[in-house]
Amino acid sequence: MKTSCAALAAILLSIAMPAMAADYPAPKQGDWIAKDFKFHTGETMPELKLHYTTVGEPSGQPVLVLHGTGGSGASMLSPAFAGELFGAGQPLDASKYYIIIPDAIGHGKSSKPSDGMKTSFPKYNYDDMVEAQHRLVKEGLGVKHLRLVIGNSMGGMQTWLWGEKYPREMDALVPMASQPTEMASRNWMMRRIMLDTISNDPDYNGGNYTSQPRMMKYAITAYGIASIGGTLAYQQQAPTAAKADKIVDERLATPITSDANDFLYQWGSSQDYNAGDKLEQIEATLLLINSADDERNPPETGITDTAMKRVKNGKLYLIPASTETRGHGTTGNAKFYVEQIRQLLQTAPQRTM
Repeated sequence: MKTSCAALAAILLSIAMPAMAADYPAPKQGDWIAKDFKFHTGETMPELKLHYTTVGEPSGQPVLVLHGTGGSGASMLSPAFAGELFGAGQPLDASKYYIIIPDAIGHGKSSKPSDGMKTSFPKYNYDDMVEAQHRLVKEGLGVKHLRLVIGNSMGGMQTWLWGEKYPREMDALVPMASQPTEMASRNWMMRRIMLDTISNDPDYNGGNYTSQPRMMKYAITAYGIASIGGTLAYQQQAPTAAKADKIVDERLATPITSDANDFLYQWGSSQDYNAGDKLEQIEATLLLINSADDERNPPETGITDTAMKRVKNGKLYLIPASTETRGHGTTGNAKFYVEQIRQLLQTAPQRTM
């Protein structure tokens, strides 16, 4: 995982991933070019490259898996996620399902600012990402109907948008570590501070830097500790100032390998997210999976509960907080909800176009 948000997932989350050999078919890589892709800004790219990973054969039931901010298809192939879901007898057994994992616009091996355009790359948002994913699935892969759309964090927010924009094109939706309401409160305030810290670093030079801004590692580390990891887990890991210092020192010493422009685009793309206006349009069976200690989507605000009342076939599964959970990072480990996914797929009606 090359991007710094993947570093947030791997380093800042510190999720204990079980050591296990993948017993699902080898992932396959592919690229598809979306011609004349129009962004919400009105800008058009003649050729937008979309990279994707598939697991299983096209004859299986199609499942779309969406990654989080700064991640890629590769970040969804961890032992804690794919190792719990894609294997023989597991809920998304790849001998029965055709699993499609796109690299979102600006991420992984899909088109992004660091390919050469820098800050002249169109300012994409989540609607653009979902439109690109939809074109890849329909035009690029020829898939007409999805059994399931499942996404984590940013991918979870995009799952809500999929259900609203294309309500008849899937049987089931599993948004995770997300809520459908407007980006706001601490979630956006912390992102805004992180983005401003990087863009105001003299090293950034308006995006025309010769080396990555030195403040990136401090901004990313501060945001990660503040918004992911779990209160109980942190207390267990760092019960003294000395142990807390050790964790901070280790994270600051970890190289940041992502490009600053890519990073700013990735995190800034969430600013206008709001899936709260069209919840009644969702027709698929929806299972929202959140963690009770999620720092970015705290359940105690009641916002999610209120929104879920507007979803016709919606249900919330809230993972209880413990020393094993990792706040916003909890849903990166599928052991917490394997059976809920299994039950969903056993009961969600299969629909056709």
